[in-house]
Amino acid sequence: MRENESVTSATRQPATPAPTVPPRLIATDLDGTLLRDDKSVSERTVAALAAAEEAGIEVFFVTGRPARWMDVVSDHVHGHGLAICGNGAAVVDLHGGPGAHRFVKIRELMRENALDAVQLLRAAAPGTVYAVEQTYGFHQEPGYPKLHMEIPDTLAPAEKLLAPDGVAADEPVLKILAYHSEIDPDDFLATARIAVGDRATITRSSPSALLEISGPGVSKASTLALCCAERGISHEEVVAFGDMPNDVEMLTWAGRSYAMGNAHPDVIAAASGQTVANNEDGVAVVIERIVAERLQAERLQA
Repeated sequence: MRENESVTSATRQPATPAPTVPPRLIATDLDGTLLRDDKSVSERTVAALAAAEEAGIEVFFVTGRPARWMDVVSDHVHGHGLAICGNGAAVVDLHGGPGAHRFVKIRELMRENALDAVQLLRAAAPGTVYAVEQTYGFHQEPGYPKLHMEIPDTLAPAEKLLAPDGVAADEPVLKILAYHSEIDPDDFLATARIAVGDRATITRSSPSALLEISGPGVSKASTLALCCAERGISHEEVVAFGDMPNDVEMLTWAGRSYAMGNAHPDVIAAASGQTVANNEDGVAVVIERIVAERLQAERLQA
């Protein structure tokens, strides 16, 4: 199912955090947040995720990763088994296990928007090189560096990759990646947002000058808002965790949110709270407290 509409409520900031509202859903980023730097999920975190699900709190992994990179957490999905991938471009059912995931919702980047973004950013930041992320394929320009854990399916200029009759033309484009070898990452992001305007959503999650470009209105926050609306869950009932600029909208939208101890300054400013770093199991620290509060409330009501 393809969807590309914007969700305006996903950028709403509650007037004040609402810690007294019992949470019904935990939304957590992966790299730099739930995962340690070695990309492992600690035993403490595994136990905390299981405890949350047992307490009736859904857990959503919300990541910039493509679906095929979700093996690292596929053993730790419970209940619904869903994850939001590609910065909101896809909702994926991980129940099938590694290599057998199913796309539940797709919010694609239309090729004409992608081509506009490529050309506008090339003009604003000469030397930018691109890669194209589709539902199953990954393609890149010859000059794009080896930044990812895979061999590209195709090497060609972005304009050729994104042409209406280009590579895998019948397969949705989820996002394009733009890399620059010399520009400061935050400056590159600001330049790109000005140059591209409302033709696409631009963010970043890498410490290098690597931008992630999605369809207009597509973000972790807007897709999470759609998933919550389908479940009758309000933003006040969501607790979110993140560490990089691609998490800012999600942390702003959630009723309670936590920046990791290792987070980017913009993330710390956006979140309503802060936890310890990912290597210190900062997500688990908060989940343990949430579950303890839930159990205490249940005992008082008994």
